Amino acid sequence: MHVPPMPSNESARIDTLRALHILDTSPEERFDRLTRLAKRLFGVPIALVSLVDTNRQWFKSCAGLTAAETSRDVSFCAHAILDDDIFMVPDTLADERFHDNPLVTDDPNIRFYAGCPLTVANGSKLGTLCLIDVKPRGLDDEERALLRDLAHMAEQELAAVQLATLDDLTLLSNRRGFEALAQHALNVCKRMDKPASLLFFDLNDFKQINDTRGHAEGDRALQTFAEVLRTALRESDVIGRLGGDEFVALLTDADNTETQEVTQRLTQLLDVRNAEARRGYQIRYSVGQMRYDPARHVSIAELLAAADAAMYSHKQASKARTAQRS
Repeated sequence: MHVPPMPSNESARIDTLRALHILDTSPEERFDRLTRLAKRLFGVPIALVSLVDTNRQWFKSCAGLTAAETSRDVSFCAHAILDDDIFMVPDTLADERFHDNPLVTDDPNIRFYAGCPLTVANGSKLGTLCLIDVKPRGLDDEERALLRDLAHMAEQELAAVQLATLDDLTLLSNRRGFEALAQHALNVCKRMDKPASLLFFDLNDFKQINDTRGHAEGDRALQTFAEVLRTALRESDVIGRLGGDEFVALLTDADNTETQEVTQRLTQLLDVRNAEARRGYQIRYSVGQMRYDPARHVSIAELLAAADAAMYSHKQASKARTAQRS
């Protein structure tokens, strides 16, 4: 049996999946109707909407199968998300990658598999719409096109879920998406006794940009700051826009030195972008930093409140210094 390799963007892909807050949720008709339709149109006993998590594949919808998930290392879908087009295995017993796979040799006795990857806006392939049969078969060109069409419908439903957790201006997680993803990250840090820090950002004089240069320019400033955040922070950090000109970043497994390095890198990159843009204003920010203390911060909401208070103190101190100089 061949264990599927990891996609090159695995960390970002998992972040995107977790930000949807869809794993381990109840069945939904909008996904179930697609698997029922696929099962009937293709005449297969099993059709699934499968999402590939860190160590498992979890089924958002499963027509013809009672299992809710399987291990990722035996997952056919974990192979399918490595490519852009349909991944098909006409006869598993004739394929050295799968002939001894426990999903082939035991229940559900897979002999045929076809999975079309489900891709979201940032290019991440989160899972598949897949067909499973207990006898060998294939798909002709018309059937492949039909499977792609059904998969596109599933992608549209995932996009609807993503809209509820994604800020459409900056393409960062919105408050709901950030809180879900950050809470999961904090739980991991607590369980593994790893440090974490929350950075709470507020753009300085943002209202003035909107008032004097228009909301379109204000939107560009927000997008620029979001891009700089993505570049400055590590791939493992959780970033979000809470609303307005407020941004947050949860740095996991980062001590004070690493956190300072991140903020210094952010300042340097923002200085470069300000110099390049030459828009007649500078994007500046106030930031509150709060180290995660499991005893004090039971939830991400409490950590956010503490970091928000620290940011406000920083902003007020900066205003006082500016007033003294003038």
